[in-house]
Amino acid sequence: MANGIRDRVVIAGMGCTVFGEHWNKGSEELMVEAFLEAVADAGIERRQIGAAWLGSALDDFNVGNSALPLATALRLPPIPVTRVENMCATGTEALRGAVYAVAAGACDIAVALGVEKLKDTGFGGLPLRTKGLANDLWMPYGSAPGTFAQLAGAYVARHGLPAADLKRAMAHVSWKSHQNAVDNPRAHLRKPITMDAILGAPMIADPLGLFDCCGVSDGAACAIVTTPDIARGLGKRDPVAVKAIQLSASNGWESQFGAWDGSYVRNTREAAARAYREAGISDPAADLGITEVHDCFSVTELVTMEDLGLSAEGRAPFDILDGRYDRDGAVPCQVDGGLKCFGHPVGASGLRMAYEIYTQLSGRAGGRQLQRVDFGLSHNLGGAPFNNVTAVSILGRLH
Repeated sequence: MANGIRDRVVIAGMGCTVFGEHWNKGSEELMVEAFLEAVADAGIERRQIGAAWLGSALDDFNVGNSALPLATALRLPPIPVTRVENMCATGTEALRGAVYAVAAGACDIAVALGVEKLKDTGFGGLPLRTKGLANDLWMPYGSAPGTFAQLAGAYVARHGLPAADLKRAMAHVSWKSHQNAVDNPRAHLRKPITMDAILGAPMIADPLGLFDCCGVSDGAACAIVTTPDIARGLGKRDPVAVKAIQLSASNGWESQFGAWDGSYVRNTREAAARAYREAGISDPAADLGITEVHDCFSVTELVTMEDLGLSAEGRAPFDILDGRYDRDGAVPCQVDGGLKCFGHPVGASGLRMAYEIYTQLSGRAGGRQLQRVDFGLSHNLGGAPFNNVTAVSILGRLH
């Protein structure tokens, strides 16, 4: 019987570029930048790497449809390299491949790297592969803001919440992330924004205003994973352990049977429940010291707090306004600024989230360092609320 991967794999090192408009850098340069930081952090040489995974979702022009650009750009030894794509969970999917390879004993040291240059596509949001045709493969259901605006409407309808209350809670989500990003030199947007500016911003898709939507950026992040014994041999006294990585993919239930009211994301609940079991967490609200969730839109973060079991049903807006998820709150969320301030270069986001949790667990987050972090959770949501893949990862101290 499967017994999970808890404490069988640790992160030896990580790297992350500044996220932003990298007009003067190609995907290969971003890969190298993140990789060199990770290698230096891990204290290894290229020849020790046994396998590598590249996550890239939409960067077909720069990366292509194989992992060869990773092998070439990093000058890897002649080892297996694999490119993965799983919508907005692509970065976490790359990490899962590397972690599972080490846990299975297929290799001693593996690399996961995610990269995306969305600015090169010329689109203001996620690019449409067929440039908006009805049979588009990436977003057949319409625009991302329009789809997630429906999540907000369904949430209000289910819980009988005044629309103005939801709007204030969403504004606080964005305000919090902008406040946090001021202290993060790797974030794209680092200016604090007032609640009045957020509430008064132009409407994108009612009730989502301009500041309820994450931006478009370029970036890369990298993780080097290995076994606890090898990590100790590299001088890692207190390595960060992978406690769980769980994915849940929609099977179409939400769209076919009329049983779903559109106010929550079933796959987040499924993946979270399995991740908590695998990590041995019985009370996530008490055990988690930091969360990084997929705040592609402010309402997504709000709903995710309930899907992860951190807020009771219908209580997330009030918990948010009470500061529960602020940096000094009970369960800090998006301490680094989140997708809201990093943007969402799809292949890199999951690994960028892991980078923040790894940095916090390592006590190296500088001015944004939290006092108590024993476990950290990252969450990715790819696709629409009714047709998605969700990834939930938990990192923690090795026991």
